[in-house]
Amino acid sequence: MLTNTQPNNKHSHPLKLLRIDSSGRTQNSVTRQLSDLLIAQLQNQGHALQVTSRDVAQGIPFVNEEWINANFTDPAQRSEQQHAALAYSDDLVQEIKNADVLVIGAPIYNFGIPAALKAWIDMIARARLTFRYGENGPIGLVTGKQAFLIMASGGTPLGSDIDFASTYLRHALAFIGITQVETIAAERLMVQGDTAREIAITQIAQLVYPSTKQAA
Repeated sequence: MLTNTQPNNKHSHPLKLLRIDSSGRTQNSVTRQLSDLLIAQLQNQGHALQVTSRDVAQGIPFVNEEWINANFTDPAQRSEQQHAALAYSDDLVQEIKNADVLVIGAPIYNFGIPAALKAWIDMIARARLTFRYGENGPIGLVTGKQAFLIMASGGTPLGSDIDFASTYLRHALAFIGITQVETIAAERLMVQGDTAREIAITQIAQLVYPSTKQAA
């Protein structure tokens, strides 16, 4: 995790941005490159950014029995060991709560999201912290934020019947209360090549924050 504060420009208050990378590639990663461009675009618009970076591809724990038992124990009744089991998850949740904007880099692997990104979602989907159940079902508790999904695929068309990545991410974010989501995609790179990348770059160049655009 890395925090970097940029100097103030025309906007008086820094925009707190949480960047999540999940590509297994550190070099030549399309989603990482596009995330860089998006952050630069926000800076070019005069936003002073306070960036927190979390590269889940570097390793993130999976939910296990100890975690589950701790999570379903009343917070007031948790042992020190149970608090320790949830400490990493607590940090991830706090990063989201602190952020104004999320930039999530998500390549499509075998029609879905990388396992590390799924592990991150499992760690931040926390009853009583990021959602609760009401009379009519789940209620997201992390509201007032915007998310940008930076996606890339080799052959999977986004929004198609075989895209289980973008639809899942939008649903997971909405589940915790983040409904303002915009998707920027370099899709079908193995088919479209540089054209797919250029389409995504153009989307970023036209991006304006704050945005009222919803993902399709």
